[in-house]
Amino acid sequence: MTLLAFALAAVACVAAARPPLGLLENHFTAETESEEVRSAAIKRLLEVFGMEDPPAVHGHKQAPQYMLDLYNTVADVDGVTKDPYLLEGNTVRSFFDKLHSEQVEFRFNLSSVARSEKVLTAELHLFKLRPQSTLTFNRHHFCQVSIYQLLDTSRNNKTQGRKLLSSRLIPVHSTGWEVFTITQAVRSWMVDEDSNLGLHVVVRTLGGSAMDMKMIRFASGRTHHQSKQPMLVLFTDDGRRATTLESLDPNDTAATDTSSLPQTPMSGPSSRTARSLDYAEEETASLPCQRQPLYVDFEEIGWSGWIVSPRGYNAYHCKGSCPFPLGQNMRPTNHATVQSIINALKLIKGIETPCCVPDKLFSINLLYFDDDENVVLKQYNDMVAGSCGCH
Repeated sequence: MTLLAFALAAVACVAAARPPLGLLENHFTAETESEEVRSAAIKRLLEVFGMEDPPAVHGHKQAPQYMLDLYNTVADVDGVTKDPYLLEGNTVRSFFDKLHSEQVEFRFNLSSVARSEKVLTAELHLFKLRPQSTLTFNRHHFCQVSIYQLLDTSRNNKTQGRKLLSSRLIPVHSTGWEVFTITQAVRSWMVDEDSNLGLHVVVRTLGGSAMDMKMIRFASGRTHHQSKQPMLVLFTDDGRRATTLESLDPNDTAATDTSSLPQTPMSGPSSRTARSLDYAEEETASLPCQRQPLYVDFEEIGWSGWIVSPRGYNAYHCKGSCPFPLGQNMRPTNHATVQSIINALKLIKGIETPCCVPDKLFSINLLYFDDDENVVLKQYNDMVAGSCGCH
């Protein structure tokens, strides 16, 4: 065989092994369409969670213990709200002090809070340290701690005043978190961002004289661990609390509940064949209307880097038939009952059987880091199918 013949034969072999151009084009088109669908789905899911883009991931940050405890108070292990009235509003944010002053002054950046949100309560959390050992036997047992809002009384003259926000007695020898209400100041800052000059803490004896700050010390962002840093906790409501199907008791077990079934990932098991899946779907469709698992895995979506808790949640979905006659275990509405009768008697052409849909919805809670590394606890309505019925 000549060199030319050998080369032609090699080209022919390569051509024979290569898929037709049309198949390659179809493959790339399918991949592109799949990526577009995923991108559109993620974007729509972000809209459900009130975001345009996922927050940036800032490495392994630790959420404040207060926010973790608050999350565990309002949500169960799957993030489902225990009681919709436990939380004031639907959003709680924690902010660390940005001033890091050596004085007892603090300033918090609230630019991440939308102007449309209603400020309900704002709290200043300060960690009181133990008095220095040399001052343990000081004669003072209580002190007056006052929180002032710093004011620019005359911007032209650059003079600064202050306004009392909160004041109370605390034991001199105690240690731990002290909480002061500063709602009035935060509301004014939301109206005029430039008026946010910070907060000032003043400690006095019961007689009104200034107290030695070596005796009363609060942890600061400059010299103490993040777990003890000054923190502003803000409770707000974005106006999305209203819902039509919210239940007061997420633990209420419905007749259609099948929560004992194993949880399945959102993408579905890949090991099953198409034939077995079709058979399973036909078998499920023949069953009466009931709740089926639908697990949403945040790691699978690519959100585990900024969501603290939960790692995912069971949204559930409703599936099954609504055959005539509809029993009370199907939780039918009166309209569904009438529709079922009309369908069974074939009185009107084109009237289908009622549909199996959620008739009770629960909210879930997300604890996550925003773009400014603030930790946010937010409640989202109508995220979990609590029970199913024929409607």
